[in-house]
Amino acid sequence: MKGSAGLYALIALMIAGWTGNYIAGKIALHAFPPVLLYGLRISMAGILILPAYGWERRHRTARSWTLRDVTQLVFLGLFGVALNQFLFVLGLSHTSVAHSSIFANTTPILILLLASVRGLERLTRWKLVGVMVALTGVVLLRKLDTSLQGEATLAGDFITFCGALAFSIFTVLGKPQAKRYGTITVNTFAYAGGALLMAPVTLWQAAGFDFRTVPFSAWAAVLYMALLPSVICYLIYYYALARMEASRLAAFSYLQPLLAIVFGIVILHEHVSLALVVSGLVIFGGVYITERAR
Repeated sequence: MKGSAGLYALIALMIAGWTGNYIAGKIALHAFPPVLLYGLRISMAGILILPAYGWERRHRTARSWTLRDVTQLVFLGLFGVALNQFLFVLGLSHTSVAHSSIFANTTPILILLLASVRGLERLTRWKLVGVMVALTGVVLLRKLDTSLQGEATLAGDFITFCGALAFSIFTVLGKPQAKRYGTITVNTFAYAGGALLMAPVTLWQAAGFDFRTVPFSAWAAVLYMALLPSVICYLIYYYALARMEASRLAAFSYLQPLLAIVFGIVILHEHVSLALVVSGLVIFGGVYITERAR
């Protein structure tokens, strides 16, 4: 594809792929327990990302790693990617698609707060206003949205929030290393390292699980989660990031919660209350103010 039309088509695929991750996760969780689902997903992703890693090694000038770098790469990848995705799956098993998408997309606020604590970014007056607005929306979401009491639990929302926090910590602390080694390299170590570390738990979970009861739709959902959001969408993101401003690309992330809610209604028949819509708008209004403030 050529020109801006091709680039925006790829971005649309990226947003749709990441949004579909919530739906695929819900479908897969109907057949698999959360820990086994995560083990299968990260194992598949570790295999599927290897061709991209091989391509980067041949065509990019990212710094080559040594054995002494392995520990640092594995730690960064596990903390920023593997832990984030494990908490995403676990949280999604205890909350709704709408709540999961809203809490997972609070990362800009968390990144700002962590960066300001480390002295990497100044917390201006308008950025502080944005943070306070977003936090107000979070409180409203938990206090007012009672339409999904059995599904959107406080524990599920908190676990999802912790996943966003893990990725935010990785973004702030691991940015120099990701730039030095290359994001694909970091993600490859995350998935491959996570798969190896999870292997005993995955095998233990698999030993007592009857795979014959798993429908094709659940297997397709696991493959989707491992391939599109874990590998292809990341590749599109960094391809687009090299061709447009980061703030402009980040603006497309506001579509994810909206699309996730729509997908949840149409595909999973989730109920969305007025309180959820209002709270979500307040949260992302705060995120928007924070990202646009100078």
